[in-house]
Amino acid sequence: MQNTRIYTTAFASVYPHYIQKAEKKGRTKSEVHEIIFWLTGYDEKGLQDILDNRTDFKTFFEQAPQINPNVSLIKGVICGYRIEDIEDELMRNIRYLDKLIDELAKGKKMEKILREQ
Repeated sequence: MQNTRIYTTAFASVYPHYIQKAEKKGRTKSEVHEIIFWLTGYDEKGLQDILDNRTDFKTFFEQAPQINPNVSLIKGVICGYRIEDIEDELMRNIRYLDKLIDELAKGKKMEKILREQ
């Protein structure tokens, strides 16, 4: 993956696009938050701090309370790349989030999105 510029992009600049993508397909901001919390371990206050401080993606993931241990269950192609083949951990985490938001927008049930057994 060549495009590492996203690492220094403020999460707050991409976040509205996640919300918009979900809402355009009849999903909610709270569902987007549920996905972010599941993936990263952040809570509402932690997410708000990230947004207020315009924290970049690199720091967003490095300081995440806990990346969900079930992320390895997220498979498939996003942005032309097979997630499970992405070697760079940070880029893989970013693509995990992209994939989960895509699944939400495509109408998948939250239980499936959050890889609940």
